[in-house]
Amino acid sequence: MQQTTTITPDFSKYADGLVPAIVQDARTGKVLMLGFMNEAALRQTQVLGKVTFFSRSKQRLWTKGEESGHFLLLQEIRLDCDQDTLLCTVNPAGPVCHTGADTCFDETNTPAGFLGQLETIIADRKQQSAGQSYTRSLFEKGTHKIAQKVGEEAVELVIEALRNDDDLFVNEAADLLFHYLVLLQAKGFALKDVVAVLEARHGGK
Repeated sequence: MQQTTTITPDFSKYADGLVPAIVQDARTGKVLMLGFMNEAALRQTQVLGKVTFFSRSKQRLWTKGEESGHFLLLQEIRLDCDQDTLLCTVNPAGPVCHTGADTCFDETNTPAGFLGQLETIIADRKQQSAGQSYTRSLFEKGTHKIAQKVGEEAVELVIEALRNDDDLFVNEAADLLFHYLVLLQAKGFALKDVVAVLEARHGGK
């Protein structure tokens, strides 16, 4: 758990003494859920390293995952500029929503930003009817041809790296990254699987 600053929310701003606590996936940047904390819930979160809320329905402290085992393993807590909202970045130990979804906002965890969107587009193209797009045509040719294309793009990138045309270099890098994502999909993997391996090699830091 990474916690470097003292957190002192202004609980008095709310009549019930509870401050909103936004939970965000530390790896993907996805917003996972929203809960509420009082002083005791915040202290327990910091002590346990597992996000704990004050449940308004149960009227008690509630550690997310205490029944399912899908804990929210705390990485950092931040306080907003008004001292009345918390941001908890976490490593989720399983699906967060009671529906079984990764988040409570009807989304699955994909890398944040455009790369996540691009992965979704590639996955959609994979399911298209034959001949409707270049991406789909790659899948039709099979994994061997896709891997060969990745190799070709890698060679072209190396060639441009030894030249002085930055525009061509960046374009070749984009081509390689795109075909690499296609290859991951063809092999049944996603970018998050590769990120997980890199994180494990880095000791999760």
